[in-house]
Amino acid sequence: MFDPVISNLLAFASFFATAVALLAVFFVAYIFVTPYSEVALIRAGNTAAAVSLGGAVIGFALPIAVSVAVTHSLYAMLAWGVVACLVQLLTFSAVRLAMPVINHSIPQGRLASGIFLAALEIGVGILNAGCIV
Repeated sequence: MFDPVISNLLAFASFFATAVALLAVFFVAYIFVTPYSEVALIRAGNTAAAVSLGGAVIGFALPIAVSVAVTHSLYAMLAWGVVACLVQLLTFSAVRLAMPVINHSIPQGRLASGIFLAALEIGVGILNAGCIV
């Protein structure tokens, strides 16, 4: 009954560890690109920053999960991780250019801006994940 699980534990561990490492790299890159410190804002109770960052994490994680399910390859997962990271960073940059007020709205705790940015990041992440073949 547990033979398939046990025989695939090493593969699971390697995919999971790689996914967590990719997520950590994305997290650092994302907070580096934003003009405000999400971590400090979240620690201060800023819901808009938490929602926005959460949306970015979900939007990044979706393509990673799909790449594993579709390709079953660590190398492909790494490549799609780079693509997903770039897509999410470009999404934030595009929103920032199109709506410069978002640079001030999220630090001010305006939840509508955080929800809007999170929805775009998740939506783009779903599209990104759906395009992995």
